[in-house]
Amino acid sequence: MFTPSQTILQKYARVLVNFALGGGKGIKKGEVVYVGFDETAKPLAHEILKAILKSGGHAIMRMGSDDFEKTFLELASKEQLEFFPKKYYKALVDTIDHRIALLSHKDPLYLKDIDPKKIILANKKVQTFKKWLFAKEDQGKLTWTLALYGTEKQAEQAGLTLKEYWEQIIKACFLDYEDPIKKWREVFDKIEALKKKVNSMGIKTLHFKGKDTDLKVGLGEKRVFAGGGGRNIPSFEIFTSPDWRLVEGKVYFDLPLYRYGNIIKGIYLEFKNGRVVKAKAEKNEKLLKELVKQKNADKVGEISLTDRRFSRIDRFMAHTLYDENFGGNWGNMHLALGSSYHDCYDGDAKKLKANDWKKLGFNESPEHTDIIQTQDRRVEVELKNGVKKVLYEGGEFRI
Repeated sequence: MFTPSQTILQKYARVLVNFALGGGKGIKKGEVVYVGFDETAKPLAHEILKAILKSGGHAIMRMGSDDFEKTFLELASKEQLEFFPKKYYKALVDTIDHRIALLSHKDPLYLKDIDPKKIILANKKVQTFKKWLFAKEDQGKLTWTLALYGTEKQAEQAGLTLKEYWEQIIKACFLDYEDPIKKWREVFDKIEALKKKVNSMGIKTLHFKGKDTDLKVGLGEKRVFAGGGGRNIPSFEIFTSPDWRLVEGKVYFDLPLYRYGNIIKGIYLEFKNGRVVKAKAEKNEKLLKELVKQKNADKVGEISLTDRRFSRIDRFMAHTLYDENFGGNWGNMHLALGSSYHDCYDGDAKKLKANDWKKLGFNESPEHTDIIQTQDRRVEVELKNGVKKVLYEGGEFRI
């Protein structure tokens, strides 16, 4: 079985600790980093612990298990599924300065036999935890990043060997460079420059056209496009959280979605007045419908584009973190159902209250599920002055 070298894991850990956290600046001495990981990602977690300690930080390491989670969902009563130790999680949020989540499953379909309703019910209780995390992030007191650790079964789902799977991870994260952090800074500088161009255009509406796709997305008031900054490694997307009320039309997603230990294929959504009015899937439609039934999960929280010139990911990875950053021939567009990102607000997020976010059309939900389209698309925009332009075509931004 293929195992990434210690040199690769050390580079990976340094990218996460000394670059991704802190908005591209890394952690500072004395700061507390919470690291959540599954037992399969232990080799990388070990190198992350070393990197945190060498940087003068403090580490809180939490190792989980797919087997434990599956047993819990199989046996837990409704009361147990809903149990949420508020004092514990509130103290945790108050303590940490940064979060790292290592995404890794021994088997990505480990929950395929669990009733979707039980999975959704267990997920609802984390909404309070997420609110506390978002609030601390809005205050500029918390940063986070996600990263993938490849496993044999994950590679199988993507139709790759484990070595081929890790080759994509290594390429995507620039771990084949002598100094991957330097390379990341160069790429993020380019993304930042492109993002500034997009934000200077004065976009009012985006119109996505492609196979089984004709979707109009109104940006709304006080919106900006975000991207880079270290949240998610890798991350090449330029995204925004539009006013959910201004989404109309239809959209088809050609990449399978892995969610809640299950796979959903061939997703098709129709929106009217900002809400999903039709949700279809070629496989596992039942889970898709349960997902959309959650509070405000029938609304858009994010719309995103990835330029193929930035991303070196050119294979299906059977994992949202990589598939939403797919480069390939046509780049990708992805849409998230559920919660919005407050860093897409054009102003001081610290000054806004819950009702202010609601008035602006920022969505709040326990769900945030990214669904990806990698087929060719054309994106036209209407500017606030009425002028129409092509924003994106052939997998690239055209500005």
